[in-house]
Amino acid sequence: MASVFHWVRIKLFCYATEDEEKLHDLMCRIAGTDDFDAEMSDGHHGNSMIIFTAELKKDAECAGLFGRFGKEVIDDVLNGLDNRIDDDCVFHLRLDKQAAVQERYEIAHHGDVVSVTCKIASHPARKVIASSNMKRFLEDLRTSF
Repeated sequence: MASVFHWVRIKLFCYATEDEEKLHDLMCRIAGTDDFDAEMSDGHHGNSMIIFTAELKKDAECAGLFGRFGKEVIDDVLNGLDNRIDDDCVFHLRLDKQAAVQERYEIAHHGDVVSVTCKIASHPARKVIASSNMKRFLEDLRTSF
């Protein structure tokens, strides 16, 4: 089977009031690696923050990432898949950061999140093809739970 993703990016913000070690560990756990960037930045109100960013390119890494989210998240994503893929064939998912710190993965509907974006491989590059490829990937993954 051809690759499903060109790339997957995971991003989370660690604000000055948060435990950097816990969020570093969260990023390691979600990304499946400790090979990611940590960039210091200034927040909206001038307080410092760290932006953790990982990029995955290997199929096994990407499958592992989605596998860690669990069946419930996969089912929720499948139920609203077309709304998560834009016209550039990029998939968007936001996970509740505080729940993830506690090793629970839940889709977030607020701003304190772990952001996952994926460029879905589709030839030609069309949303309908990307959606079909992502659906097949997630359904195959769901059978492994």
